[in-house]
Amino acid sequence: MHYITDDFYSVEKINALIVSVEKIGISEASKIKVSACADYLKHKLNTGNEVIYGINTGFGSMCNTVINNKELEELQVNLVRSHACGAGAKIPIVISKRILLLKAIALCKGYSGVYLETIERILWLYNNNVIPVIYELGSLGASGDLAPLAHMSLPLIGEGEVHYKGEIRAAKEVLKELGVNPIHLHAKEGLALLNGTQFMAAFLSYCVHAGIRIFDAANTVGSLSLDAFLGLKSPFQANVNALRNQKGQIEVARIISDRLEGSALMNEPKEHVQDPYSLRCIPQVHGASKDTLDFCREIIENEINAVTDNPTIFPESDEIISAGNFHGQPLALALDYLAIAIAELGSVSERRTYKLISGERGLPPFLVKNPGLHSGLMIAQYSCASMVSQNKQLCTPASVDTIDSSNGQEDHVSMGANAATKCKRVIENVQNIIGIELLSAAQAIDFRRPLQSSKVNEELLTAYREEVSFIESDRVLSNDIHKSNSFLFK
Repeated sequence: MHYITDDFYSVEKINALIVSVEKIGISEASKIKVSACADYLKHKLNTGNEVIYGINTGFGSMCNTVINNKELEELQVNLVRSHACGAGAKIPIVISKRILLLKAIALCKGYSGVYLETIERILWLYNNNVIPVIYELGSLGASGDLAPLAHMSLPLIGEGEVHYKGEIRAAKEVLKELGVNPIHLHAKEGLALLNGTQFMAAFLSYCVHAGIRIFDAANTVGSLSLDAFLGLKSPFQANVNALRNQKGQIEVARIISDRLEGSALMNEPKEHVQDPYSLRCIPQVHGASKDTLDFCREIIENEINAVTDNPTIFPESDEIISAGNFHGQPLALALDYLAIAIAELGSVSERRTYKLISGERGLPPFLVKNPGLHSGLMIAQYSCASMVSQNKQLCTPASVDTIDSSNGQEDHVSMGANAATKCKRVIENVQNIIGIELLSAAQAIDFRRPLQSSKVNEELLTAYREEVSFIESDRVLSNDIHKSNSFLFK
């Protein structure tokens, strides 16, 4: 059992919790803070007549409409129902589960005024794999991820749909089957559930973690391509890269040099004096993406460990402050930036594939023994080109857009949710692109036999050939592409 505390949650920690079977609970320290905040708010409402946004008022442009104390619970239920306006495709279960976890972590900070039972019910959904059905479209990335988080919240009150045991079912039916009653929302709880950036944050945490794996794979496969194309090792020397003063570049040059240590192919005499940019500039291109990944990691880890709902409740200082921590601008910019950085890893990967199949430097055209009769990897490169082109379209920033909403009260929004779903599609495309580069590089190195690459690369190739065999003649390559992707990212 993992108990939520105020300890720092990294991208790796979140991912480890998601992929494990470990149950999630609430630490005693967090329980005390949550209960103290809820008690403070309850006392405040029972003893005073203060008007507090979203607690005893309407929402958005209706913020000046005061709600009777007897209707506060109805107000919160109405909020969840009315804001469940999601459209488009259903997001993957792995992302929905992240949303539940991140929402629980945020509420456990003890500044939201929710009851302990509400967080416990969120974690009950998580622990029992009763995962809310949430849709891609509907959030503006400000005022919280309202529509997606409303769909996350519906099962708490026995409404909406859930993923359960491989099926999509009505939450009401599943709760009844499991002997669990819907909860009752108290003052502020619906707003606390819907306000927040957990939809964007779930996508960004997922994409940063996936991006780190893509970066590692790009370096691994890039080193194979460099060897297969009889590339030069001098551009990867430490001294020349140190002069640039770019952290990511220096790191990548070291990684590539280490991976190619002892390679017979690398030590072959070379007639050419320079390689194409896609090979020579691996440190510069991959390194820049790594620096971007590091930046985005900092943004998302700050967000994971933050309070992002509104208003924020401070029992110690007797303050309830209506502000804007729900605004998704930091995440929106990071998601757009990350999408561009990952897309570039795919773009340069496709260029290396193109060079490998070009028939240059002693390799056969399209990396097949009898080109003409056989097309080899010709169309695999087309697939790469298709995905690279789509990524260019997907990398148009979402965060530069805004649309006035709620009768002008919410007059600048981040569009971070759109940035989030776009970024995930870029991630998926690049995984396939690098998988195709691996297919091409392995084929090219086999044409260089008996010469060997480095020990670490040969070990990788041996394992890969257990999954994907040498292409002797034309065959359906889609299966090989899927296997290559799985080999790198399983």
